[in-house]
Amino acid sequence: MERSAMRLTLFTDLGLRTLMRLAGEPERLFTTEEISRDLKVSRNHLTKVVSDLAAAGFVQTRRGAGGGFHLARSPETIIIGDVARALEGDQPLVECFQADGGACTLMPGCRLKGRLAAAQAAFFRELDGMTLAECATPRPKIPG
Repeated sequence: MERSAMRLTLFTDLGLRTLMRLAGEPERLFTTEEISRDLKVSRNHLTKVVSDLAAAGFVQTRRGAGGGFHLARSPETIIIGDVARALEGDQPLVECFQADGGACTLMPGCRLKGRLAAAQAAFFRELDGMTLAECATPRPKIPG
């Protein structure tokens, strides 16, 4: 049997790591090439993450020569829970949390759904207690 835990998607993980890196040097303009190299991830995947971060208002992008992206606001004002909610989108924790109720055969008599909803709320409450400034990642050290 496969084991799983309440967790964020890899997409959200990459979004958080990107923001943490930007928060380490909040005044600086970064390129997707640079961040993808720092985080050792695909540039194409990072481009989609940055696009979603920009759409959610966490980063600002600049096109053209000398372009790149940077934090849209101070890291002290960016709440980690808000980022996770924005990037997770409509990912249901379990099937019965889907808008249409999914295909759960235990509904409406299930007594677990309420506890799972409470656990999910507690998970996000914990993330709501932390700002991006608290988990900023400093510039990577260059060997040599």
